[in-house]
This record gives sequence, structure tokens and C-alpha cells, in this order.
Amino acid sequence: MVRRPVAWLVAVVLLAEAVLVAALNWLLGTVVDHQHMSLAGLDPSVMATSSKVGGVLFGAYFALCALVSLLVAVRDRAPADFGRVLLISAAVVHGLLGAFVWGLVGWTAFLFMVVVLALIVLLLMTYDRAAGPESAAGPEPGADGGPAVWTQPGVSSGGAGAPADRTEEPRDGDDEPQDTVPAQVTRPAPTTP
Repeated sequence: MVRRPVAWLVAVVLLAEAVLVAALNWLLGTVVDHQHMSLAGLDPSVMATSSKVGGVLFGAYFALCALVSLLVAVRDRAPADFGRVLLISAAVVHGLLGAFVWGLVGWTAFLFMVVVLALIVLLLMTYDRAAGPESAAGPEPGADGGPAVWTQPGVSSGGAGAPADRTEEPRDGDDEPQDTVPAQVTRPAPTTP
């Protein structure tokens, strides 16, 4: 299975990113405070404090995303609704940051942001919730060892050409032409690993 290693990798990358973002913003706030730098007449202490607070908030945000990814890896289950929204927002943030760092920092930072974005999207796609717990185990094989076959209610299992049992009472649409309905329906195999 490729699901668990991806979840572990996303957790490690997001935790490292949380620490680096918080440390970088704290360092920038300290430099601004010591140098008494000002931008467009803003107070240097306000700029330093806002940089430090922003770094801590972004670091906490990425750490929370790392925690969600860690829980996904440990439980080997799709994230809950809040966790899924959090990971989707982290993917959007990395996409936007990738667009900004291309011009400001360079292509290596852009490449890092795109790789993290791809990892988060891969994590979300490998833990697809649409399949549900029933199809995770797969259908039980039929009597001949082949794929499981389900019959539709009200249709006899005598084969595709066998007529279904009907009462003589008219039904809605009996006077219109009817499409033939197969007697057996084979469920397709899931495509998500």
C-alpha cells in the first residue's frame, strides 16, 4: 500500500515546514526590532511583533495540518470532515505560495511548494471517501471463484433472456416500449488502490 508512507511523509514535511516558517518569521521580527527598520512609516516594534505573531500562527496552522496527516497515517483512514477541509486549505495555501515565490525567491522554492502541494493532493486522493468501508474489503467472489454477481430485485436469475415474474396488473408505463434490463449486474472493481 502506498497510502501510509504518503501520509507519514506529508506529516513530516508539514511539521518541518511549520518549524521553519515559525523560526524564519521570528528571526525576521528580531532583525527588524534590532535594526529599527521601518516600512512606509510603520512602527518597527509593531512590525516585529506582527512578524513574530504571524510566524507562530502559520507555524501552528502547518503543525495542525501535520497532526491531521499523522492521524491519517496512524489510523489508516480518511481524514474526518474538518481534517479534510484543513488539508485542502493547506493545498490551496501551497499553490498560492508557489505562485508568489516563483517571482520573489526563485524556481527552487516554487518546486518545493509544488512538491508539497502534490503530496497533500496525493494523500487526499489515496484516501478517497467515496468508496466507503464496504467496498474497501471488495465483493465476495461468486460460487465459481469469479467476481461477485448481484441480481436486481424483481428479476429472476435464470439468465439475461429469462422473463421476470410479473403479476397481471398493469403498471405505469406498460403501454410504452421498454428497454431490456439485464438479469445480472456485475459490480465494477474499485480503481482506487
